[in-house]
Amino acid sequence: MIKIENAVPRNPDFRFREPVSLSVEDGEHVAFVGPNGGGKSLLVWMMLGHYPLLKGEASYCENVRFIAFRDSYGAADTGYYLQQRWNSQDRDEASPLILLSSGELRKYHINKALSANPRLLVIDKPFIGLDVAAREQFGSLLAELAAKGKVQIVLILARMSEIPDFITHVVPVAGMVCGAKVRREHYRESAPENPVVGVLNPPEYIDGAAFFKSSNVGLASDANDKVIEMHDVTIRYGKRVILNKLSWTVRRGEKWALLGPNGSGKSTLLSLICADNPQSYSCNISLFGSRRGSGESIWDIKKRIGYVSPEMHRAYSENIPAIKIVASGLYDSVGLYVQPKPEQYTVCDWWMNVFGIRDLRDRNFMSLSDGEQRLVLLTRAFVKDPELLILDEPMHGLDGHNYLLVSAIIESFCRRPDKTLIIVTHYIEELPEYVTKRLTLSL
Repeated sequence: MIKIENAVPRNPDFRFREPVSLSVEDGEHVAFVGPNGGGKSLLVWMMLGHYPLLKGEASYCENVRFIAFRDSYGAADTGYYLQQRWNSQDRDEASPLILLSSGELRKYHINKALSANPRLLVIDKPFIGLDVAAREQFGSLLAELAAKGKVQIVLILARMSEIPDFITHVVPVAGMVCGAKVRREHYRESAPENPVVGVLNPPEYIDGAAFFKSSNVGLASDANDKVIEMHDVTIRYGKRVILNKLSWTVRRGEKWALLGPNGSGKSTLLSLICADNPQSYSCNISLFGSRRGSGESIWDIKKRIGYVSPEMHRAYSENIPAIKIVASGLYDSVGLYVQPKPEQYTVCDWWMNVFGIRDLRDRNFMSLSDGEQRLVLLTRAFVKDPELLILDEPMHGLDGHNYLLVSAIIESFCRRPDKTLIIVTHYIEELPEYVTKRLTLSL
C-alpha cells in the first residue's frame, strides 16, 4: 500500500531525528499513537507524499482520502472570522459549511471521504467533536468496513485508550522519532498510557492566581449574583430554529455542564454569552447584571470572560509566536495588535508554565501540532484569571499527559468559589467533580 525507506524531507522543519522507514501492507489497519508534538501528523504527511524528499525512497497507493484535525473546524482561510457563523448577512454570503457545528462538519467530511470509495482512509483524531451516538455509529461503520476489506484505515491518535479493536498494528511516534510497527496487542501490553509527570499542585495554582490579581491585570467582581440571565430566548436562521424560548440563569460561583447532541445549539448559546452573536441584542439577556443593548460594549463583556472553542481554534491562523497568542487573551482579540507591557508578559509566561508549554513560547503558532495549539489557546483563556470561564470541548486533541494536566487545572479553577464555569463536552467523564449543574439541549 505505502512504503517509505530512509526518508528525509527536503524541508528541515519537517525532518525527524533520524531517517524514517515505514510501510503499510495490504490488509493492515494502522494507528499512529504518541504525545502532542511528537510528529504523528508530520509522519502522515510524509507518508502521503506531501513532503518532497531530500533522501530516501517512497511509493504510494492511489485513491487515498485524508481527514485532518482542522477539518472539524473548517479551512483556516483568511476570509473567516470568529463571529462569521452567527452573522446573518455573512452567513448568507459564505459557504453553507460555516453554518455547521464542529461535530456536524466532522460528519460531513467523513461522509464526503467515504463516498469516494477510497482504498486507504487516513483520519486524524477520528472521534473529536462527535456526540455519543455519532461516535458509536462511526466506530461501528469503520469496524465493518475494515472487516469486509472495503478500505484500509490509518488513524492518528493521541491516547492509547482510543485505539479501536479493528486496528491491527500500531506505530509509536514520540520526540520526532518513528518507532517500529508492532501488533496492536503487543503494543497494549508493552506501552501503558503515559502517566502525568509533575501534575499541577492545586495550592500552587491558587497562590499563582493571587499573584496574578496583585499584578492589576485581573478584574474585580461586582456585587450582582447573576452572571447570566436569559428569558424566552429564541434564535433562528431562516426557517431553522436553533434555540426556542430558552430561559437560563447562571449565578456567580456555579459550575455548569452544557450538554446536547451535535447541532443542538450549544455553540450558538455560547455565542450569545460571549457577545459574538448579533441576535443577542434582540433577546432578553443580561450578563453580569447588565441587559444586552443597554450601553455596554462587546469589550465590556469579553474582558470578564475566558473562552476557548472549535470556532476560536479555526479563527486563529496567525503565524505569530505562541506567547503573543496567549497575550491576546488580555485584550480579547484574535491576533495581537498592541504591545503588552513587560509585567503582562510575565503573567503570560507564568500561565504557559502552568500548562507545561513554556518551551513553546517563541515558536510560531502555525508550526505547532494541533494539540500544542489547543494548549496555547487554553492558556489564552485562563491568562486574565476570568470571572467566567467558558470551555467548549477543551480536551480536543490532547494526549494522555495533557488531558490529565488540563483536567487538574480546571479542577483547581472550580475550587475557587467566586469563579463561574461553563464546560461543553460529549464525554461525561471529562466533567470536573465540582460541576454540579447541567443544561441539556435537544434537537
